[in-house]
Amino acid sequence: MIRRSFIAGAVALPLTLALAGCATGNANAPAIDTSEQEVLAIITKVNDYWQAREKPQQWAFWDIAAYHTGNMEAYQVTGNARYRQYSQDWAVHNAWQGAKSTDRSKWKYQYGETDEHVLFGDWQIAFQTYADLYQLDAQKDPRKIARAREVMEYQMSTAQNDYWWWSDGLYMVMPVMTKLYKITGNRLYLDKLHTYFEYANSIMYDSDEKLYYRDARYVYPKHKSANGKKDFWSRGDGWVFAGLAKVLQDLPQDDPHRAEYVAKYRGMAEALKKAQTPDGYWTRSLLDAAHAPGPETSGTAFFVYGYLWGINHGVLDREEYLPVVRRGWNYLSKVALQPDGKIGYVQPIGERAIPGQVVDQNSTTPFGVGAYLLASSEMVRLLRK
Repeated sequence: MIRRSFIAGAVALPLTLALAGCATGNANAPAIDTSEQEVLAIITKVNDYWQAREKPQQWAFWDIAAYHTGNMEAYQVTGNARYRQYSQDWAVHNAWQGAKSTDRSKWKYQYGETDEHVLFGDWQIAFQTYADLYQLDAQKDPRKIARAREVMEYQMSTAQNDYWWWSDGLYMVMPVMTKLYKITGNRLYLDKLHTYFEYANSIMYDSDEKLYYRDARYVYPKHKSANGKKDFWSRGDGWVFAGLAKVLQDLPQDDPHRAEYVAKYRGMAEALKKAQTPDGYWTRSLLDAAHAPGPETSGTAFFVYGYLWGINHGVLDREEYLPVVRRGWNYLSKVALQPDGKIGYVQPIGERAIPGQVVDQNSTTPFGVGAYLLASSEMVRLLRK
């Protein structure tokens, strides 16, 4: 049975958030019933549980690499050197590469798990963590980002613009482009970011619903949910929403396309607010809760992270969206989090909401933990404000 907890908006609030509510000049702004120390304790419990059971010497493919994007944020807010070392050991194990082929004539970008799929975004997400580790390196060792630059700069030299043909890819690679721009100052990263994003929007974005289909195969009415509705996969939109937040984090304020990214991001925030359940989570098919009912953590965590980032950076209205965060955090901290530190209710690897698929308290994945760490870390930043 799903545990529930009603949170009163202004009863016995921790001082941190009582003050945070006043930061905008509104003492009655919605608050969250937790403290910085409580969230830091959750991060430690969750990440220590994971790292005690999973060695860092694993491949650089998306499922593991997405965990590391969360682990690096956990390091940033906790200062726990073990977390940074864990990602460093993973990067060294993979020789600071994604897919490892050196024969450019064989490089591919459609789906594939082999070393020839160098241009496939699920192998490129690792570059996010390599870039973060590079930035933390006092010596700025260029070897940490040499392969990332080689791959992305080769890709940008090609005539193709259809590299991001599935929604997950927007999280996997969009932040790579802004992180490498920040390091190199090479404007081409931002130009190609927008070119590839335009293509993704042309095949996956629903301008009426302000949401993304997982890929072109799922566009309505070619594909429908079990009850004949548009079928937007929660984790798929979670990848996009979180990816846009990460892009806006590093995108220059004067970028000519910044307003477009902000508009997509705010549009998603508005749409996702309507799709949240009273229990705080988002169901696997966003607009058809009956298609695959019940809680799901990975999409929910990405959404909570995205909302928190927007509130923390003044891109989303605090009073409008903090109640969404409050409900989402209540689910994440009281239902998804298991007593031993495991993160449950994570839909397994897939690409859609599957009717009848079992997702329960024992369902966990590396990328689900990564999403949880992203949300938790951004919650710490909110509380520190």
